[in-house]
Amino acid sequence: MDFNTLSPISDRLVESIELSHFQSLGRKIILHTKQSTPSLDGVSIAIFGVLETRNSVDHIGQSFELSEVRKSFYSLFPGNWNTSIADLGDIKNGASVEDTYFAVTELIKTLLENKIIPVVIGGSQDLTYANYRAYDTVKPMINIVNVDKSFDLGDSSKPITNSSYIGKVILEKPYNLFNYTALGYQTYFNAQEEIDLMEKLYFEYYRLGDVNKNIKTAEPVLRDADLVTVDLKSVKSSEVSIKQKYSPNGFDGKEICAISRYAGISNRVSSFGIYEYNPSADDESSSMLISQMLWYFIEGFNCRVQDDNFESTKDFNKYTVLVEGQELVFFKSLKTGRWWIQTPFLSFSNTKNKKYSLLACMHEDYEQAIKGNIPERWYKACKKL
Repeated sequence: MDFNTLSPISDRLVESIELSHFQSLGRKIILHTKQSTPSLDGVSIAIFGVLETRNSVDHIGQSFELSEVRKSFYSLFPGNWNTSIADLGDIKNGASVEDTYFAVTELIKTLLENKIIPVVIGGSQDLTYANYRAYDTVKPMINIVNVDKSFDLGDSSKPITNSSYIGKVILEKPYNLFNYTALGYQTYFNAQEEIDLMEKLYFEYYRLGDVNKNIKTAEPVLRDADLVTVDLKSVKSSEVSIKQKYSPNGFDGKEICAISRYAGISNRVSSFGIYEYNPSADDESSSMLISQMLWYFIEGFNCRVQDDNFESTKDFNKYTVLVEGQELVFFKSLKTGRWWIQTPFLSFSNTKNKKYSLLACMHEDYEQAIKGNIPERWYKACKKL
């Protein structure tokens, strides 16, 4: 792997690790330092920073670093994990934003090809576009979940920004997006035209209040995701430091950590990013929140269970419900108790084979089907087939 596009962590951080508790995360993570570049053999999760903010609508030439986030993260203690984690340092900003995008795409592509989950801590959220493009030659169709106050669709005819990158994802070739989900959107931050477009494209969107009411509704959504991107502006201002404050409404620390754990525990999620970090003099709250989000993502990863292979009947229960002339087939894993619903046949142009696709759902969806209600996730998924 080429480390020329990456800056190692600072000597000051290395020194602080040497003074830390011998069981802290800093002592157990494989580090890219000035003295050594890490081998990624056996590594499952690779963390790296991207300090790019030039395409942010709020960019005023400011720069930042991730030292406080790393200091907080390294000070935490790992759970009962058997996962090898590496910190690759930070991707150097290119001469242009496109150069940075290219470096991000190539690094994530390399990690994905080596079955390593990239975890990005970044500046502006338009970096999600570079993450998405890394899948071009890795996986034909992917699902993106955006934990955000807004949809970030924007005007795709204009240059990409952190509030319009999803428009580029949808309309620019190659077309690799199957489903896009906005988790925790707040209506007053979104134009009605964008809400109408989300509905027209059969994309999913969950209001903040609905997720606040039952955080478990986020789990099936994240179980079906390939790429999860988190905008820190989705966290309410009381939870973060001065410069990070944005809105009095949003997810609290407990909820955003639960969402991070759901992303980690998903067998499908293969990349995770936390964006829009704005450090300040009193940075402790924001840096510690990001650290705990990382901790919960890794904790979730260590709890992954292969429970979605329904070939052996001893591993699941199958339920069939007739609703409005539609035969809905549900599966419940006996390993974890998680639920799925079967979607119609998918045809593949390069093969005569057909197969059913499974969509993650909740027990409540089965209960609603018994009452004669078709699950909305199932309906939208079928419309896209």
